[in-house]
Amino acid sequence: MGPGQQSSGPLHGVRVVELGGIGPVPFAGMMLADLGAEVVRIDRPGSDGLRLVALERGRRSVVLDLRRPEGLAAALQLAARADVLIEGFRPGVTERLGLGPQDCWQRNAALVYGRMTGWGQDGPWAQTAGHDIGYIAVTGALHAIGRAGGPPQVPLNVVGDFGGGAMYLVTGVLAALVEARGSGRGQVVDAAIVDGAASLMTAMYGMLDAGAWCDERGVNLLDTGTPYYDVYKTADGGHMAVGALEPKFYAEFVSLLGLDPSLADRDDQAGWPALRERIASAFQRRTRDEWAAIFDGSDACVAPVLSMTEAPSHPQLAARGTFVDVDGTTVPAPAPRFSRTPSAVQGPPVSVGEHTRATLTEWGVSGVDSLLESGIALQR
Repeated sequence: MGPGQQSSGPLHGVRVVELGGIGPVPFAGMMLADLGAEVVRIDRPGSDGLRLVALERGRRSVVLDLRRPEGLAAALQLAARADVLIEGFRPGVTERLGLGPQDCWQRNAALVYGRMTGWGQDGPWAQTAGHDIGYIAVTGALHAIGRAGGPPQVPLNVVGDFGGGAMYLVTGVLAALVEARGSGRGQVVDAAIVDGAASLMTAMYGMLDAGAWCDERGVNLLDTGTPYYDVYKTADGGHMAVGALEPKFYAEFVSLLGLDPSLADRDDQAGWPALRERIASAFQRRTRDEWAAIFDGSDACVAPVLSMTEAPSHPQLAARGTFVDVDGTTVPAPAPRFSRTPSAVQGPPVSVGEHTRATLTEWGVSGVDSLLESGIALQR
């Protein structure tokens, strides 16, 4: 969103400073912008390298050299006028820069300070480098994903970076923001990917404790351990996803698949290998799209496995506008949806430093011309 533009969404009027980085912090910034917040990203000089551009929509970019006192002072002035600051550095980095929570609270006591790390702000691994795959590895999540007898399967970086990381950061920031509106005091939100990924596994840990889950891959109700919750190959090499858990849905699944009900007893676990073979053989008789048409509109809980290029055209997703065009690129639309204050993509991704002069001026930062002339601030 460029200077002077009005945002839409329930966070309209909320100001956020995002310290530029990669991974979950840009995703969190995107979420806050989609929800209507005015998000200003502080980028460092020369930060045009590795970026996930699709996540950078809807905010402004200001380039400041935080290693120079005048650049740091400008960043602190931005923080003084913000409601939220989010950062994704290792613990202690912003303190060494002079941009830590205490530095900001001296100027803005109500600032919510969101911190995103893999391991958290403390503990023996807090200063250790890492990536999504390692974070979910130690939480039990990676171990649980995969087929029986096979290795763990990597679920992209959805479970760690974006699910266990960014979404928990956003949740924490919004909760702290509500509290700060009453108390007048900000606080640190310590969002660790290991904490969030573990939290996402709450149901499985609960079932494990209750004896309803086995600590092995591919032998449980929801991990392809059952023949009626799995993925099956079709005649054309496509796949169908089957999730016929409830008996009445399973009965409809068996009927539409054309199986003999007497040979499809799902309660006989000893017969599951044979049942799985019957289901697999049946799916081989038609193409994916033929099966999709057969199951369309039914309660059999069966869906075609679509590629990323196919997904936007699915009738349900197309009807809801689940994907939108942003500057010529098809991307998922903002979620969730609001009845009265709709969220929206506030604008396409911008160039690094595109809004430096306008934003610093609009936010009341002093000495903007001097910052630009000295190269401490850069305008694209």
